[in-house]
Amino acid sequence: MRSIFPSAAVTARKYALVSSLRAQGFGIGSLDTAQPGANDLFLVAEGEPVAYPARTVVIGSEGRSVTPSRSGAPARIGFAADDTAVGNGFARALIGGPDMPTAADPESLALLALAERVAAADITVLINGPTGTGKEVLARAIHNGSPRKAGPFIAINCAALPESMLEAMLFGHQKGAFTGASSGGEGFFRAANGGTILLDEIAEMPLTLQAKLLRVLQEREVVPLGATVPQPIDVRVIACANRDLQGEVAAGRFRADLYYRLAVFPLTTKSLAERPQDIPALAATMILRHAGNRNVIPWPSRAAIEALMLHDWPGNVRELENVIQRALLFCGGDTIEASHILFDRPVTMTFAPRPAPVVAPIAEPLVAVAETPAEPQTDTLGTIVQMSEFAAIRETLKACGGSRIETARRLGISERTLRYRLAKAREQGEDFARVMSA
Repeated sequence: MRSIFPSAAVTARKYALVSSLRAQGFGIGSLDTAQPGANDLFLVAEGEPVAYPARTVVIGSEGRSVTPSRSGAPARIGFAADDTAVGNGFARALIGGPDMPTAADPESLALLALAERVAAADITVLINGPTGTGKEVLARAIHNGSPRKAGPFIAINCAALPESMLEAMLFGHQKGAFTGASSGGEGFFRAANGGTILLDEIAEMPLTLQAKLLRVLQEREVVPLGATVPQPIDVRVIACANRDLQGEVAAGRFRADLYYRLAVFPLTTKSLAERPQDIPALAATMILRHAGNRNVIPWPSRAAIEALMLHDWPGNVRELENVIQRALLFCGGDTIEASHILFDRPVTMTFAPRPAPVVAPIAEPLVAVAETPAEPQTDTLGTIVQMSEFAAIRETLKACGGSRIETARRLGISERTLRYRLAKAREQGEDFARVMSA
């Protein structure tokens, strides 16, 4: 990973940023003690001289703005102290690129630090965690931080390959090994020679094939389908699972000996809801990733970040990326507002009970009357969810020029479902007639 050389002014004014970059694995250099390399980057404060524009990020302490490096000009970012969470995320993405792992939560930073140490050791790694939590991103980071980084990185989804072809695709096959095999194939393991192979959703691999994979891990050789002579391989194996493999072993769906071969060094990714401090940094990274060639990169408002933080994220980081792409679609200016944040389903929150209304006494004001407990508002959550749903439909209809067809497509529902929702809204007194056209 390239090193970063911050100026004394940046270190003093944005110490939290420099510390965060160091925690994420960036080398922090000093011009007093080291000579920058050809790929190293420089952080300078607004107003300081820029010696290498294409490799410099200019950091200001006012406003809310971010500009990637274009046509050899330096990248620029400005943010005040109360925008540090988002600002540090933008800065990290400008420095490391939008495809590098992003972390701000202490547990996520600890996981990245552990992955960096694992990368240096050429051992098999098992990454467990819910779907959409960045297991493949972590696997790529391990590969890119390892001595094998110049070799291939091949990711295979074991659940996506047809079971009848999985062995041939993994280990290769000879010509005529099966019907339709008009030529030989080297297979993914031999294609990854000298690099890393990622076996995603390893729990979906059939038991019969698990035994053959175990031999590959033990002997470091593969026998192509139809062949009798094993072929040596030099591959690092990283496996990912979204189910508890120990539980799968206990249930007889996964071989215990293969589990222990894979779990030489187990790592675990957590759901996004369990690492809320990552959300602003991830949002900033994804905004930069999907903003395209916009002249102005939108900055999320505090209300927008609050809306993101309140969501429970059942789809984890993948769901967050969908939400950010929608927000960029609806945002036409320099700020992503809370109204631009549309979820796959409304946020689940706990609401405080409504205060009882103050009613003037109608008789006997001097006689003490025992208070009657207010009836619980059993429909409060349902009402809030319904209001959120109607607001999302209204905003999307406006953005689509009133087209029901396009609105249904963007919301990911059928036109029939949209018609049902509109009819339900009319029953509740909502009027969408002004924004509908088709």
